[in-house]
Amino acid sequence: MNRQITEENMQRYQEYLKGEEKSRGTIEKYMRDLRAFAAWLSGQEVTKELAAQWKAHLTEESYAPVTVNSMLSAVNGFFKFMKWGDLRVKFLKIQRKIFREPSKVLNLEEYRRLLLEARAQGQERLALLMEAICGTGIRISEVKYITVEAARAGRAEIALKNKIRVILLPGKLCRKLLKYARKTKTASGEIFLTRNGKSLSRRQSWAEMKQLCRYAGIEGGKVFPHNLRHLFARTFYRACQDIVGLADVLGHSSIETTRLYLRSTGTEHIRRLESLCLIS
Repeated sequence: MNRQITEENMQRYQEYLKGEEKSRGTIEKYMRDLRAFAAWLSGQEVTKELAAQWKAHLTEESYAPVTVNSMLSAVNGFFKFMKWGDLRVKFLKIQRKIFREPSKVLNLEEYRRLLLEARAQGQERLALLMEAICGTGIRISEVKYITVEAARAGRAEIALKNKIRVILLPGKLCRKLLKYARKTKTASGEIFLTRNGKSLSRRQSWAEMKQLCRYAGIEGGKVFPHNLRHLFARTFYRACQDIVGLADVLGHSSIETTRLYLRSTGTEHIRRLESLCLIS
């Protein structure tokens, strides 16, 4: 059996991923990782041994274990698609971290500084985008569902990964969205569009936020769309202590995923321990 990775079977895999309704960002990452593996193979036929060597190569190149596993996931998915299941590579075992690194956690005060800076620079769309994500907990890939019609109804119906969920939009956010839509002469459909009338991409949103954080004096590692979703999750949970309801709002199939969003920093945990007053 000829087990070579070719441009043809990679294209077929990409079409398969589209058919599975994977997000554009996920497809791009899977294909990027698969092409990296194919380049490393340099035309050799894929074997179990070579796949394992690539895993070792990534580790030796000082890739983070989480990154190695994400790259292996892309390649294993391709093997499954090609019915080469015997080539699948085991993931690295990673002990789950109890705490989040403070340098990765965006707090409420920093979020507000970002909004102030965006408005000071006249970046109204960016400020509103951050409020839409942080005020509802939606994913950046779901922003396209925030339409003029959704703002008028006060709810957005999101259909992704064969699941449909309804996100309620706060009244204040709806008023801001409709005001912005009128200003940009958007009568219907998506609200967050580029100057050319195209959907705002994940890459552009990320780049704009990264640039903004420099002026706001905030570490770049804290500022990206998904971290706004994490901030929403922590704030929501502190307000209602309802992890099941939070999982529904975020669109998580497993509460275990939601729990990861709620990890505190080591500093916060120490503060809680000291507040117990159990050491004389």
